[in-house]
Amino acid sequence: MLKFRLHSEKEIFQRLKQKDFPESIIQETLQFLREHRFIDDTVFAKAWIASRLKKPLGLNKIKEELRIKGIDNEIVAAAWLEILPDYSQEEVVKRIVLERLAKSKGIEPLKAKRRIFAYLLRRGFSADVIIQAME
Repeated sequence: MLKFRLHSEKEIFQRLKQKDFPESIIQETLQFLREHRFIDDTVFAKAWIASRLKKPLGLNKIKEELRIKGIDNEIVAAAWLEILPDYSQEEVVKRIVLERLAKSKGIEPLKAKRRIFAYLLRRGFSADVIIQAME
């Protein structure tokens, strides 16, 4: 599993549980992996955020993904503080809006705006940022 990408501790736990390993073996394995730095939720969170921002996905969606992967809120907050100073969500949304508007030439303007708004919401951007960018 670790050969292809980083994984959170919860992901490893779930995979081992799925394979019917006893709880004691799972805990021993997780301890070994932590001690030898094969898993580290802090490193995982930073890498996940960086990769998802390149998609681009909104902050809300990324936070939800990390929550599902079992990353603690404090770890997520610390990772945000390191990565976000270099990231402008408003600029990303503006760029996406312009790209999407260019692709929707033949569509009624109001309908195109609704589609773009819904698309950006699904990608995890906040409604406030989207409205600001669309103005």
